[in-house]
Amino acid sequence: MSNKNEKTTEIRTFILAQIEKHSADLTEITSDKFKISRQAIRKHIQTLVNDGLITATGATRDRQYSLNLLSEFKVEIPINSNLSEDAIWRQDIRPKLQDVPSNIIGICQYGFTEMVNNVIDHSEGGNLLIYLRRTAAYLEILISDDGIGIFNKIAKNLGLDDKINVILELAKGKLTTDPKRHTGEGIFFTSRVFDNFMIISGNLMFVHSEADNDWLLEEKENLHEGTLVRLRIDPKSNRNIKDVFDKFADGDDYGFSKTHIPVTLARYGDENLVSRSQAKRLLTRFERFKEIVLDFSGVELVGQAFADELFRVFKIDHPLVNISYVNANEQVTNMILRTTSSS
Repeated sequence: MSNKNEKTTEIRTFILAQIEKHSADLTEITSDKFKISRQAIRKHIQTLVNDGLITATGATRDRQYSLNLLSEFKVEIPINSNLSEDAIWRQDIRPKLQDVPSNIIGICQYGFTEMVNNVIDHSEGGNLLIYLRRTAAYLEILISDDGIGIFNKIAKNLGLDDKINVILELAKGKLTTDPKRHTGEGIFFTSRVFDNFMIISGNLMFVHSEADNDWLLEEKENLHEGTLVRLRIDPKSNRNIKDVFDKFADGDDYGFSKTHIPVTLARYGDENLVSRSQAKRLLTRFERFKEIVLDFSGVELVGQAFADELFRVFKIDHPLVNISYVNANEQVTNMILRTTSSS
């Protein structure tokens, strides 16, 4: 009986996790995943509907599903110099999470206080808007302000010529406009402790999905004035914030010495990475780390000059910085090996 209950829980957890991406073909993908009949899957789905966790709409052949909002909380707070992110957490957010496991509480406290502190210190806005929302699949915190916009702020203060460049630098970590009071670690670690992390500001949307280490950058007109940050996590996750910090720490001094960089963020649109200037843009601030992992997911090809600048020229000037790579296809791998074998 125990094994049967565990299987039932596994199937229903999968269904809830897939609803947003597979609303129209939920029965099919779940049946394929667990190798059981579609009729059996429909019974599981109907139970979730009866329990009030999801909603079904449309005729049988065109049926689609959506997660029900189980609870929500909203608060709007004027931004001023006396505002304290930890006080907002204690008074407004923590009391709404009494039934949440301690590891998730730790993750939410860290991400919430880091992002709200950014609003207080950097947004130049007048109002802070916070939403807390829960479904059967996730806990979500939305933090919005009406300020200058995070990408605009960083580009202006650091003299970066393009806001897309800002996103690449944020993904590296150790980026701050106020080094006396901030280490530049907040967004880096927040984007990695949550299942899904999103920033929308101006015309840009930046998303990181931790499960598949997927990075998305989209540009559309008038997405959001100011800055909107979305933090989302499955409250049943066993992720621990210490494990995430340790992953990017030096074994000796526990400092933030390692980083994992999605190389695709160095591209503009669908351009190929072929030039030394593109490599130099990617290499900015690499010397601040001891170990760098370059993730080539989504990069179809690189040029010889690009690879040479990354893996040979930079190494000559910075022999103590170790650069490795993952998720490279055959063309990219061959170009890197060609460069490193000639050094």
